[in-house]
Amino acid sequence: MQKNIIISGVGGQGILTMASIIDLAAMNLGLNVKQAEVHGMSQRGGAVESHLRISSDEIFSDLIPKGKADIILSIEPMESLRYLPFLSPDGVIVTATEPYINITTYPDMKELLDTIASAANHVFVNADALAKEAGSAKSYNVVMLGAAAPYLEIETVELEKAIEMFFSRKGQEMVDMNIKAFRLGLANSVNEQK
Repeated sequence: MQKNIIISGVGGQGILTMASIIDLAAMNLGLNVKQAEVHGMSQRGGAVESHLRISSDEIFSDLIPKGKADIILSIEPMESLRYLPFLSPDGVIVTATEPYINITTYPDMKELLDTIASAANHVFVNADALAKEAGSAKSYNVVMLGAAAPYLEIETVELEKAIEMFFSRKGQEMVDMNIKAFRLGLANSVNEQK
């Protein structure tokens, strides 16, 4: 098993939380994990990416070569395009559809989503609505993790165990809300595949 994942978005969206949960699930299964964060501006709103490599074999580099990412998991739609050169021909983009507009030249949303759709296999997620349905807009990132789950090759039950481990220090209510967010994202992804 080998999976190369680029997680992208902007600062403050929970990119590193998602990477940590995937790391936990993979390590609980005895898989090898390498992760590298590459931060843009060190402030809320700056571009952030995390390279995450999971394998049953030894991993020698924590950075994913161009053309070798299996998944681009993006919390911000325009950020998904930034990493398109890294996506393998059979790879998938899983992206939220809500923009984080922090520049005056942000592209038209329809054109942006059309560009993503024509560039690669993709799953679009209205993460904001699903996060609110789960109980908190802050669970946006865990909704996106759920949407990417079918492509991770890690059993759903293992990802849910990792969510519980990660959020348990914040209480059962926080665990339950994030499990709900994960399941809503997963259901969205399954519906998108039909």
